[in-house]
Order: sequence, then structure tokens, then C-alpha cells
Amino acid sequence: MKIGICCGPDKAAAAAKAGFEYIESSVGGLLKPLADRAAFEEALRQVKACPLPCPAVNCFVPGELKITGPAADLAALERYVTVAFERAEQAGVQTIVFGSGGARQVPDGFPATRATDQIADFCRMFAPIAQRHGVTVVVEPLNRSECNILTTVGESAALVRRVNHPALRLLVDAYHFAKDSDSFGDLAAHANLLAHVHLATIPNRLAPRVEPCDFARFFKTLRKGGYTGRVSFEGKMPDSDAELAKAAALMRSLADGAT
Repeated sequence: MKIGICCGPDKAAAAAKAGFEYIESSVGGLLKPLADRAAFEEALRQVKACPLPCPAVNCFVPGELKITGPAADLAALERYVTVAFERAEQAGVQTIVFGSGGARQVPDGFPATRATDQIADFCRMFAPIAQRHGVTVVVEPLNRSECNILTTVGESAALVRRVNHPALRLLVDAYHFAKDSDSFGDLAAHANLLAHVHLATIPNRLAPRVEPCDFARFFKTLRKGGYTGRVSFEGKMPDSDAELAKAAALMRSLADGAT
């Protein structure tokens, strides 16, 4: 496994010094699908100048661009993702995280089954475009306080299996997973779908070692399932370089199975 950290290029030097192997930016921060070409090129210049690569980005769809509900507009979403995937290929981004709780949140009173169908239609639309640009989109289960759909590994895996396209895979985030006491059985059962992992402590979404949090069973399940991909810390940045280095060291130890 490779260990990384969700941050912008301005934090990359400190992350590299601490022992991280890559940074994970955001779609809006790097690819800027809603901005002009010049804005993207400036963001790309900054990322290319930093000491770590940026193979993954998160925050796929902004909250104002709805995926579910009566305001969902598949044609507008297609225009958006087409720009995002084209720029991802140019930036060397291989993985895009589909959390996007605001965009996929089901409006009050809207049928949940219809919302699930809308998300599946969205995924079927973008998956071939993503594949053409060498991008894999990973569905992230969010905890129930942040979203009301795709809130478990099992539910998110069912979507991935329903769409059944190689450019759509699964993510698990240790913070969301632990916050809602998600199922280790489901994680083991669907480990073959995983293509990305996020990590942070509970209850405060901090870096490993900044507050007590036992990740041993989580990583044991990942390794037993054959996961060898990237693991990104996504949470509040540590206050000091020393804490950042300790976090990277613990992540490395967990990924290697030494802890």
C-alpha cells in the first residue's frame, strides 16, 4: 500500500518530509471543471511544481449540481464530468473519489428507490467517459450524519455491482466506517471492489496518533481481502511537523502489517 494525505500543493513539502508518498487534492481545487482553462492550467502548474505526485482527487461533484431529486440534470452532469475527466487525464489523476454528499443527498419526500436509480444512471453515464481517460471513480460510503444515501459499504458495493463497469469501484473511509459501526463482514465480502481507502480517527477526524484510535482490525481486513492500493489520511491537518511524521509512520506500519 502507498500512503498519502489529502491536502493542497502548499502542504506537499511538509507531507513529503513526514514520509507521505502522494497528495490527494480535490476536483474543484485541481481540475476546476466549472472554471476556464486558464484557471485549470494555473492549478496544474502548482501541483506539478510540488514534491509529491497527485494521483487522486476527491469531492467529485459540487453540492449545487444535483444527482438526485427533481432538480437532477443528467445532461448538465455529463458536461461537467466530461471536462473533469479530460483534465484528470492531463493532470495524471487516476482516481476520483465520489463522496459528494450534497450532490447526492435525497430531498425530503423524494422516493429513495428513485434516487438510487438516478445515482445508478449517473454512474452508467460517466463510467465509459472515465475509462476513456484512464480514470477510476470510487464510491465513498458517507456516515449518516453527512448524507442519507450510500451510507454503508454494503449499499455502496451494491451500486458498484449493479452498474458493473471497470471504471466504477469502491472506497472505504475508516472514519465513516467506524462512526456508524459499519460491518466488517461487508468490508471483507466486498474487499475485491476496493480501489481506494481514506483514514482518520474517531471521534474528531484527526491524523493517526493525534488521538487514540485502533485501526488494527480495519487494516487486517484490508490485507486479508488483498487490498494493496492507496490509503489517504483525510481530516484535520496535524499542528506540527512532528505529529505529521508520527501519523505517516503509523500509517506505514499499519499498511505493512507491522502494527
